[in-house]
Amino acid sequence: MRNVKASWLLVPALMVLSGASLAQKSTAEPTATKVEITWQDPKSYTDVRPSNESRKKFRDRVFNSLDKYFNQLAEALPEGQTLEITVTDLDLAGQVWPTMRAGAFDIRIIDRVYIPRMEFSYQLKNGDTVIKSAEVNIKEMAFMNRVSRLRSSDPFRYEKDMIKRWFDDEFEETIAKN
Repeated sequence: MRNVKASWLLVPALMVLSGASLAQKSTAEPTATKVEITWQDPKSYTDVRPSNESRKKFRDRVFNSLDKYFNQLAEALPEGQTLEITVTDLDLAGQVWPTMRAGAFDIRIIDRVYIPRMEFSYQLKNGDTVIKSAEVNIKEMAFMNRVSRLRSSDPFRYEKDMIKRWFDDEFEETIAKN
């Protein structure tokens, strides 16, 4: 087993916020939803691994949190525009490592080498007309240097910062016209 450096940030899974269970296809806000996300084959994702709860419950919590965040970002889109996203892979920041104590929970170790990544396709629509679409593969190599202090207690802050950077870059013109 590899030595753990003192500079690593240990994030126990107990810090993960609770959330509602949801199906693979979800919308975070049933009324006035601007984003529809499909989590395609989530069991095959690179890393959505819990440290102290069932995989399904943890996945649901991650998906619910990211659904809400995508919807929050999409509020900046012009009226009548919607975003359809199909996520094909997710790799959370850090890596889950087993603890050596009997009965102890595993821990997620956050280090620069375990970067967050996400693969998805999207369509930006105005009604039924597709305005923009793309296959997206985002990763945040300097995630530990860029994270906002405002969300320092959010267990998915690295992923959300990565998504925000992509969203702002991808829809800069669309949002500017709004």
